[in-house]
Amino acid sequence: MSDLIAKTAIDRRLAALVTPAIEALGFELVRIRLMGGKTRILQVMADRPDGGIIVEDCAKISTAISAILDVEDPLDDQYVLEVSSPGIDRPLTRLKDFDIWQGYEARIETTELIDGRRRFKGNLVGIEGEEVLLEIEEGTIGLQFEWLSDAKLVLTDDLIAEMLRQRKATGAIDETEFDEIETSDGDDADEIEDLGMPETQH
Repeated sequence: MSDLIAKTAIDRRLAALVTPAIEALGFELVRIRLMGGKTRILQVMADRPDGGIIVEDCAKISTAISAILDVEDPLDDQYVLEVSSPGIDRPLTRLKDFDIWQGYEARIETTELIDGRRRFKGNLVGIEGEEVLLEIEEGTIGLQFEWLSDAKLVLTDDLIAEMLRQRKATGAIDETEFDEIETSDGDDADEIEDLGMPETQH
């Protein structure tokens, strides 16, 4: 399992517990994060192998993994479980994601400096072996998948149009939900949550 799916030791332990239940329902784990704070939040992001997860699917996943977590009791303190879809400007956490979404713009960060930088932004060109290919201003570069610390799609008109097309085709979304899109200034500000997150308190 890549560090992009589960970064910390506790994330990886939790992922090992919930992944079989998620896959048994026909879904895939995209990302899992245990967030700190006054009340900790366990964020679980899942999707169908071919995309198109809906709110009811998130509720099913939440019920299934809640039962496992209640039995295994891996966390000492109280926490809230949130299950969600990857959203439109989704995180790219698996090598195959960079191939599936080639042609779309992405932001990628690396663990170490590469040619004096850690942050890259450009169009995905697919994968070659274990390398992620990215077209930036200087040309196409290859980044080893294991070098990546964070990666996500950039919210663009083309991406929104493609996601709407996919979800309409699968019946997973009603286009009227996107009549109003709020945006604000800043690189990371344009954000759309296309599905709510069923919450379960533990």
